[in-house]
Amino acid sequence: MKKLGFGCMRLPVIGGNQQNIDIETFKKMVDVYMERGFTYFDTAYVYHGGKSEEAVRKAVVERYPRDSFTVTTKLFMFGVNKKEDMERMFSEQLARLRVEYIDYYWLHALNAASYEKAQRLDCFGFIARKKAEGKIKHIGFSFHDSPELLERILSDHPETEYVQLQLNYVDWLSPTIAAKKCYDIATAHGKPVIVMEPLKGGALVNVPQQVKDMFLAHEPDLSVASWGIRYAASLSNVMTVLSGMSNLQQVDDNTSYMQNFVPLTAEEEKLCERAAKIINETTPIPCTACRYCVDGCPKHIAIPEYFAIYNEHRRMGGYSNGMVYYANLTAMHGKASDCIKCGKCERICPQHLPIRKYLEEVAKTFE
Repeated sequence: MKKLGFGCMRLPVIGGNQQNIDIETFKKMVDVYMERGFTYFDTAYVYHGGKSEEAVRKAVVERYPRDSFTVTTKLFMFGVNKKEDMERMFSEQLARLRVEYIDYYWLHALNAASYEKAQRLDCFGFIARKKAEGKIKHIGFSFHDSPELLERILSDHPETEYVQLQLNYVDWLSPTIAAKKCYDIATAHGKPVIVMEPLKGGALVNVPQQVKDMFLAHEPDLSVASWGIRYAASLSNVMTVLSGMSNLQQVDDNTSYMQNFVPLTAEEEKLCERAAKIINETTPIPCTACRYCVDGCPKHIAIPEYFAIYNEHRRMGGYSNGMVYYANLTAMHGKASDCIKCGKCERICPQHLPIRKYLEEVAKTFE
């Protein structure tokens, strides 16, 4: 399998509505991706407000032979509270996708709290049984927590076949994400790594000008995004790198340099290290815009959008159109100051961000 997976978390939408996926554009994107020899589609129960799996059915499953593509989806751990929930959710996913089996199936976003739940409800046993029934080909989990917990899970469950990790050149040595440590642990256990967030939710596309100039000076024909994808794909134990593509241009760009993938040179790795240092110094809120925090917010606060506006405002030294964009968003969403500190967002945040504290900063800046 080629080392570029199609992440179906940031698909094109109509009218800004995350549940209203632009299926016709998605089909065109799929066609280009498949024509160039790529096969791996990654979706999940909750992506696009529950509409991503259906979109994969319409754009991929109903249009291509089953043996020509690989489909992955996940058991949403925040939605599993009793054993019966697992069977219900899995059956619903098979119905949404209209497939007889799922190639790769995960326990979604394991951390300390969800791992305790997984142990208590025997979630690993559930996916192992589905594999034995032929409903799943390969089992694993995606992970957002400490290296110590990853070591424990892999020791407790050697039956898992792979791990999905957040990995990019900015998070490689991060004390919070600890991408390198987690990668090394997975490798030591003989588990291939599937990479999520290689571009950190777009943060490694919209980089500071200094970083952009540095990359383009070295290789003018490669996009800024290519550096993040190629960095992750260059690691020997990486099976594939997911890119959450949103338009045809992104598909065309990503497939252009990943069709005949060439790993980074030692000099290029050094450039990524320099870029990481610059980006970390200029990005106050390391949000990846995964949007897990949005659905449960009782005040309907546009958290990722506010954080993106805030980061740009800070990056520009306070000289930006942030006030205008913030006013536009608050006309349709709750303001940052509307936060009631319930903490739902922080409990589900894969980055473990102090979201309530950051919202206070946003309110102070723009209100």
